[in-house]
Amino acid sequence: MRPNKFPDYQALVARRREALRQELPALVESGGVFTLEIGSGHGHYLAAYAAAHPAELCIGVDLSPERVARAVRKQVRARLANLHFLLADADDFLASLPADRRIASILVLFPDPWPKRRHHKNRLIRPSFLTAVASFARPGTPFYFRTDHEPYFTEARAEFASHSDWEISADSALPFEEATVFEKRAPQHFTLVARRR
Repeated sequence: MRPNKFPDYQALVARRREALRQELPALVESGGVFTLEIGSGHGHYLAAYAAAHPAELCIGVDLSPERVARAVRKQVRARLANLHFLLADADDFLASLPADRRIASILVLFPDPWPKRRHHKNRLIRPSFLTAVASFARPGTPFYFRTDHEPYFTEARAEFASHSDWEISADSALPFEEATVFEKRAPQHFTLVARRR
């Protein structure tokens, strides 16, 4: 057996996941459902969505402490009890989510496209992620994806089309329109909706 090349990183991942395992049961009750935004940035979209859908529990995750702090300030100012923002990696979040929780809808809006070929492995929309998130989705659960990077859109569409858990919908509208910071800067954008088979 080869020695582990990145023991410090694996220990960090283990600590992050354990912290999430402690936190998530209090946010989502046993058997509960919620709307998930991955890469929630400053929380602009999800805060507006949660305000418009007060009966829905909404959770946004992002990798940047600064962005999460700004999102939390929006949530606190608006007094949105149905909204939570977490500092978390998408893979860590899904690996730590109790198995009986269900995602009502998934939002991935303007993720980092990692445009250089050598960085494509870092893109979120990949088979392992689609399988992991599908395990928490019921049949018909929508996955909303929007980007301003056409090559990433084309690749993401191919990933969804070839994945056994997802089917691309003829509908390509988000459930709620609120222009994100990235959307306001983008000359154009591309949207797809996939549904859990």
